[in-house]
Amino acid sequence: MSRVLVVEDESHLAKGLRFNLEAEGHSVEVVGDGESALELLLNRQEDFDAVVLDIMLPGIDGFTVAGKLRARKCFVPVLMLTARGRPEDVLKGFASGADDYLPKPFELPILLARLQGLLRRREWLRESQAAEAASPKRPALPGAVPEYEVFAFNGRTIDFGKLELRVNGNTIHLTLMEAEFLRHLIRHNGKIVSRKSILEEVWGLHEDTDTRAIDNFVVRLRRYIEDDPAKPAHLLTVRGVGYRFVVEPEKH
Repeated sequence: MSRVLVVEDESHLAKGLRFNLEAEGHSVEVVGDGESALELLLNRQEDFDAVVLDIMLPGIDGFTVAGKLRARKCFVPVLMLTARGRPEDVLKGFASGADDYLPKPFELPILLARLQGLLRRREWLRESQAAEAASPKRPALPGAVPEYEVFAFNGRTIDFGKLELRVNGNTIHLTLMEAEFLRHLIRHNGKIVSRKSILEEVWGLHEDTDTRAIDNFVVRLRRYIEDDPAKPAHLLTVRGVGYRFVVEPEKH
């Protein structure tokens, strides 16, 4: 049984989510504001398998809640509920650490499917960690994405299954969208990837969105993977178009 925290201040919606999630076999806790969610997750350190988090909350909003969770290294999967017609909210949600989003109003089967996807990924992660502990570690293959979904380049290793980036002995936890963004660029190694392509194929945004909003996301990823983020060698900007990932930068 999965334990789900619903953070929603609209009582009728919160009650409906509780009823339907419990009908699906989940254990559900409901709170109506961000402060209560942080109390449960950070101060009491209660164990939840996923969080359904509304953006518009009394007091601190959902963006702040997600940001505080990630800053305190709480990586519980977060499904963020956003206002319809606000793609900028979606991008801001991913930047704050959300793993997936759903615009309101939503259809219940879609929410259940999205939530189940996050829960499956969490279970796969646990199984992967158990399997790794029980078997010898296999080396990452440079310049390729093998069946174990591990990609290595220039002393860095991205484990897409575990949502981890390992650099110089340090481990950086990636959100689902950070990992999918990097995977998308790596698939197109050496080729220009437009902002429009990233928005549509990674984040599923088809609205008329200000694609420059994605730049802040890139700035954070450069801090992860570049020796000098101010002079990137791997994650390059193609002015006016998009980005290009380069595994082996040209030496000058």
